[in-house]
Amino acid sequence: MAEIELKIVSDHRDGLLIALGEVLVANRFLLLRHRRMNTDAGVLMSLVVQGPEANLLSLEEQLGTHWMVKSLEAGPYDPNATAPLTPPPAPVASASLPPAPVPSVPAQTQAAASGSNGGADKKRIEALLPQVARDYPQIFGAVMGLERNMEPSQREASMRYVGARVGAWVYKRDFALGARLPLSDSIKHIALPAMRQLLPTELEGEALSTGSSPFCGMERSTAPQCHFLRGFLEGSLNECGYLGMVRVSEVACRANGSDSCKFVFHV
Repeated sequence: MAEIELKIVSDHRDGLLIALGEVLVANRFLLLRHRRMNTDAGVLMSLVVQGPEANLLSLEEQLGTHWMVKSLEAGPYDPNATAPLTPPPAPVASASLPPAPVPSVPAQTQAAASGSNGGADKKRIEALLPQVARDYPQIFGAVMGLERNMEPSQREASMRYVGARVGAWVYKRDFALGARLPLSDSIKHIALPAMRQLLPTELEGEALSTGSSPFCGMERSTAPQCHFLRGFLEGSLNECGYLGMVRVSEVACRANGSDSCKFVFHV
């Protein structure tokens, strides 16, 4: 049995320990003790856990990509060490920060979105993108405001396009230095953690599902409504340039009565 200490930083205070406990139980780990400290960076939590060594990599992967976890450090637990719980070092302040980079979009996804009925309202999207880059990942308020004010004929294309812009930017920021992966592994190691930055998401075979999309909670519809998330997933995978043109379909949506929204990937 492995006994390790996990140090986790999170922006979320409420429900954090319960959420982490669910991951521990799923991997057959026991929580032996924990400490918690509020810092400027968020909540710092130390968990001493015990469980099967064979499940350790799976545990670290699930915690590291969990939507409530900002950073994770794992190491062997030393019962003789009594070091105080200390926050991570604060970032060095700068006299002037450069403006947040504006997301770009791969040509394949841009062409696909532009071909949808009505076309994307690119002028309004361009005006919104700097705010999205500054506020990421707390972006749903701005994005849903754009959707509400969009002409119905332009809504799907515009939301898919802005999603692709943001997804491509997230790929360059967080995943561009990784290995070249086939589509199935790219879904698991790029699309899934990218989506979990925005909302709780689960891997189902080679599809992704979420029960928390804000785009389908207001009213019922006969068609799927999570156009932004489709575009986001397409942008995050097409930006690498070696998978071909990845298209994402929403095959289930809470807007038409499903329990969750499900996204499948095609090349």
